[in-house]
Amino acid sequence: MTIIRALSLLAGAALIAVPQMASAVTVKRTSFGKLSTGQEVDAFTLTNSHGVSAKVITLGATLQSLIAPDRAGKKADVALGFPDAAAYEDHGSYFGVSVGRYANRIADGRFALDGKAYQLAKNNNGVAALHGGERGFDKHVWKVLEVKGGKVASVTLGLTSPNGDQGYPGTLTVSVTYSLDEANNLKVDYRARTDRPTIVNLTSHGLYNMAGEGSADGAMGNRLTILADRYTPVDANLIPTGQLTPVAGTAFDFRTPKLVKTRLRDASDPQVVLGRGFDHNYVLRGKSGGAPRLIAVLDDPASGRRMELLSDQPGVQLYTGNFIDGTTVGKSGKIYRQGDGIALEPQHYPDSPNRPEFPSVRLDPGQEYRNVMIFRMGVSGR
Repeated sequence: MTIIRALSLLAGAALIAVPQMASAVTVKRTSFGKLSTGQEVDAFTLTNSHGVSAKVITLGATLQSLIAPDRAGKKADVALGFPDAAAYEDHGSYFGVSVGRYANRIADGRFALDGKAYQLAKNNNGVAALHGGERGFDKHVWKVLEVKGGKVASVTLGLTSPNGDQGYPGTLTVSVTYSLDEANNLKVDYRARTDRPTIVNLTSHGLYNMAGEGSADGAMGNRLTILADRYTPVDANLIPTGQLTPVAGTAFDFRTPKLVKTRLRDASDPQVVLGRGFDHNYVLRGKSGGAPRLIAVLDDPASGRRMELLSDQPGVQLYTGNFIDGTTVGKSGKIYRQGDGIALEPQHYPDSPNRPEFPSVRLDPGQEYRNVMIFRMGVSGR
């Protein structure tokens, strides 16, 4: 296996491969452009022998592209995104980014830890803190820590968030490793450590359309399964009420495969109306913190492209691109509209710091936070 550390990476395109090894996964490094500050952004493309590839950029540790073949072998990019660094800088869409310190919403931007109150920026319509604040982890260029090629290819990126960053306590050291193997598994592994008690909830904010990003009919023809029996209803500000409500008999029931469009327009469900679609956390089956278990499946019946999602987290946020307003042009030159992408974000529940009955998001010195998710690409029947 070839290992190349950040200091030894060459500028421009670099192909990392092991020619002697059969079916090696390759890593290609290219420039992804510059920010307005002149800072360079790099891209790393992981490609296996079955036509699956993932492109990761250092800005926001973002999954910029995920290409997979359909049942006829035709490839398509199933991840929404932008073509260069400048476009990501100009838009606040969170397409594919790593969000933190705290993914999702914290009510009133407030929480208490060990009796001390903390006030965060209320960057979500003035009512909540969202996705780590005004300059969350998605706005930073992460450092390249390690790149590997071989039977499993990977790139590891790192970021240090100082004490007080966006109002959060403790210096947090974060890394994420994207790895791809020959079984079409794209693994995303977040880790974090702190020097004082803090709260952490990281995730990947990818939006997907298994018919291909920018497709004419959007993602509403995708078929979705979520292995969860309950979800967390929200109030008018999309903050969980604290209830854990059964999905049975509601528009939120995806325990068996259903086309998203058959559920999304159900105005008889007040929760769908509040979210302008789905923007809700599901309470996943099974114990969190162990080996990743299957939590969701997203597929396109027409093409057969299928993505299984495995996770070790207690919840997954389903978001149907409700706030994409048709003013954004994606990487293929198509306008992104409401419902053009579906996000499945493994994480802890929203507003957990203010809900002691929810699984804890506290991280203490000496502990390691982890969030491991696996996107398993394949094909399905009609």
